[in-house]
Amino acid sequence: MSVAFTKEDSAETAAETVLPDRVISPHPNLVTEAGLKALELQLHAAREACEAANTIEDVNERRRLSASPLRDIRYFAERVRTAQLMPHPPVDGIVAFGSLVTFSRDDGRTQQFRIVGEDEANPAAGSMSYVSPVARALMGKTAGDLVSLGGKEIEIVAVA
Repeated sequence: MSVAFTKEDSAETAAETVLPDRVISPHPNLVTEAGLKALELQLHAAREACEAANTIEDVNERRRLSASPLRDIRYFAERVRTAQLMPHPPVDGIVAFGSLVTFSRDDGRTQQFRIVGEDEANPAAGSMSYVSPVARALMGKTAGDLVSLGGKEIEIVAVA
């Protein structure tokens, strides 16, 4: 069918429905059990959203509503496929992937973060990516160690 016989905004609407892929990190996709489960749930939710969009009769509206879920399906399918499930950290007191680290800063603040995979990192909820500068500086250290970070020192108080 010629474009002349379609809605005038169809070409514009179609262009809006092809979203660029989400950027995938070049780092290994290390995950905790909870992180892998979260990726699988997000993939499932994206598939459900896409299926719901596909029930819409209007082709332009269907394309528009399925664009984001299709992009998410591509992203989460790749993240689940490349996920490397990491074992629980050893209880030897050495900071590793999955460790819950408590440290104090020069200004007296004490903070606690679990070191996790990139997709599950949420500093506001107490988790940080293993590729973050803070996590990189803490890896391999133990309670009592001083770590230089951005010209300041932090002291590891506890590792669980």
